[in-house]
Amino acid sequence: MVDKFLGKYRIKSARLRSWDYSASGYYFITICTKNRENFLGEICNKKMFLSPIGKIVQKYWQAIPQHFPNTKLDEFVVMSNHVHGILIIDNWNDETVETPQWGVSTNMVKTCNPHHNPKWKSGTIGVIINQFKSICTKHAREIRQDFAWQPRYYDHIICDDKEHNNIQTYILSNPANWEKDVENLRN
Repeated sequence: MVDKFLGKYRIKSARLRSWDYSASGYYFITICTKNRENFLGEICNKKMFLSPIGKIVQKYWQAIPQHFPNTKLDEFVVMSNHVHGILIIDNWNDETVETPQWGVSTNMVKTCNPHHNPKWKSGTIGVIINQFKSICTKHAREIRQDFAWQPRYYDHIICDDKEHNNIQTYILSNPANWEKDVENLRN
């Protein structure tokens, strides 16, 4: 049975319940604009040309490591209506102590703990994306009041080098493949 909230059904989280999203690793992220509206720019001759809002999004994506020191950026692309990127959480050398049962978080890498709820733990993918979307929205609405993101985002934990290379290639070739993607959506 699905829990109800304010008389409406909740949508179950797409996140792995047993995964600590602050754990060191490579994460493929996709964030879409609301209704996939082309707020972020346009593709012309297989190249992405950012709008002023797209430039804001690119600026704040590149600033993520300044605000989350254990986070590094890999390949990313800002498209007309979405962002693809690989975030790297690097806590391998963190020597602090973690006591989640007492609500204390110091960003240490932990093994998967199915009893721990990392929803708003500092340094998690969810917190990073929440803050990124928030600052982008604030500045984008100075340009267009109707700017919005879809409420959720897609994430995928990258498991090996082959998968990492395939995703990097996908990200880098996304502008060149835009017309094919749009055509596939129509069919």
